Amino acid sequence: MTNNAVLPPPDAINEWRLETPGNDGWERSARPDASDKFFMVSADGHVQEPRELWQERVDPKYHERLPGIIFVPGSGSFQKTEGFREPLKLRDITFAGEDLLRNRSGKTPEERIADLAADGVDAEVMFPNKGLTMWATKDVAFSAAMCRAYNDWAWETFGAFNDRLAAMACIAPADVDEAIDEIQRCAALGFRGLSLPCKPVWGAPDHADLNYNLREFDPLWACISDVELPVTFHVSTGRDPRTSRSRGGAIINYAVHSLAPTMEPLVNLCASGVAEQFPKLRFGSIEAGIGWVAWALQAMDEAYRKHHMFVRPKLELLPSEYFKRQGFASFQDDQAGLDLAREHGLIGNFLWANDYPHHEGSWPHSAPAIERTMGHLSDFERARILGLNSAEIFGFPIPERYLRHADAAAVGAAAKATH
Repeated sequence: MTNNAVLPPPDAINEWRLETPGNDGWERSARPDASDKFFMVSADGHVQEPRELWQERVDPKYHERLPGIIFVPGSGSFQKTEGFREPLKLRDITFAGEDLLRNRSGKTPEERIADLAADGVDAEVMFPNKGLTMWATKDVAFSAAMCRAYNDWAWETFGAFNDRLAAMACIAPADVDEAIDEIQRCAALGFRGLSLPCKPVWGAPDHADLNYNLREFDPLWACISDVELPVTFHVSTGRDPRTSRSRGGAIINYAVHSLAPTMEPLVNLCASGVAEQFPKLRFGSIEAGIGWVAWALQAMDEAYRKHHMFVRPKLELLPSEYFKRQGFASFQDDQAGLDLAREHGLIGNFLWANDYPHHEGSWPHSAPAIERTMGHLSDFERARILGLNSAEIFGFPIPERYLRHADAAAVGAAAKATH
């Protein structure tokens, strides 16, 4: 595992990550050294962009506006991002053990492949790290310039590894014509999917802003359907996720201002007729968990039935049925969501991820996390959620050693037919 060849023993605050009831009775295993391991795709990982990426690749006229760290003599270091509230003071936090390892891992494709393999992961869908702030501006030209620079770097760095490390092409959607050009360029390069912000116009909800339910975006969905790439919406994009301050802010911001707003674009697409109009469009939330999905589908259907006198347009199916047909959602540890998956018919819509190398994820102890949360599922259900759903959506080839299982063989054949 390159520089991670020997993992430090978990410190006391991370020991819980090793807890597991075991996997007795499982037909297959999530353990990386198992002879009959599941095919596993992490639907959410994060690259480690070089600090100078945007300084070197975007027009100098934007340099002073780029997100970054500023030092104020006598006050310390602050993170500045154009669309966030005032620059945030960076606290002096000491990382050690596994927490320090996560901060330092994943800097090269070769290191990622080794680290992921040691965690049982065969392929990974990748998102920006520092670059999640590329959408944090109302200036769509500025955002598009940062996205193009990121896409160039991502393809140069990971393109040769695209069968295992699939970076999503980042798109600034508010300028539809510009977005279409970049989507077509990235599709021609070979990207396996797209990443759009949770709101096309950065900032707090405003009824005057463009949003994905409006007809102005129909050409965008038509283009995405033509290139047959899935659309992802990652947490902490669309508006400032660090809205809360002072007591409990780290928890409030994570649960309320980062995770929860990721529901909005999915509801936009399911309730507006977009998913009906573009049945080939695949779309989903990333890193927002899955426990809310069953409730959100129920809420959409309740509104459709009980507020029928107000609802436009009338749909051929219920809003929930469009999500089940075309939508997906990724999670790391989400027992509540997995408990609801079968009963609400969502086994085919949920995608597991280890969020490598972030602290929210399960790396490098994914097998215990999977065993803690998936024991009640069948072997087929675990196989779908752990890798086959992602392989189908993102078109990953499935290695030959996994194809003796009928479920993997079916997905492998489908992926070959569409890619």
